[in-house]
Amino acid sequence: MATSKTIGPAEIHAAIERLAAAIAARHPGAKKPVLLGIANGGLELACRLARLLNYPAGTLDISFHRDDLGRHPIPKEYAPTHIPVDVHGAHVIIVDDVLFTGRTVKAALDELFDHGRPATVELAVLVDRGGRVLPVAADYTGLTLIPEPGHKVVVHLDPETAKQDSIRLEPVKSKS
Repeated sequence: MATSKTIGPAEIHAAIERLAAAIAARHPGAKKPVLLGIANGGLELACRLARLLNYPAGTLDISFHRDDLGRHPIPKEYAPTHIPVDVHGAHVIIVDDVLFTGRTVKAALDELFDHGRPATVELAVLVDRGGRVLPVAADYTGLTLIPEPGHKVVVHLDPETAKQDSIRLEPVKSKS
């Protein structure tokens, strides 16, 4: 039987600091990009990066752009799209907790372009777990983890107590 593995707050916070430093290095000067967290996994990460960098932040709700909407209904903790700046000509960084197949990022791009045409779009993720089925790569990656087959990456970024942050690699429960 496969076991779970947990990554604790110290390693997570170091990864977030690395993300912030890499973003700041690529975007020096007064023209700050907007960070858009993908609801719901990327919201807390986008907020933390925005605080560290003093950048504007918002939300991208991808619910209606998902290609698996029939199997995964809109989550109870629905967070509507909120973009605090005009998207036309803006520099945008889409933020998510885990990059896997690339389908979530594709849905986020669809939602973003429904609101206008940005000058540039980049992707920042806390964890890249490999396994792409679409040609998507992160511009900024905090951690790279390669789980065993049949495992998933579960990220918990606690908005109130960062000491409770965790990343777990755990077996996927079979649907029997």
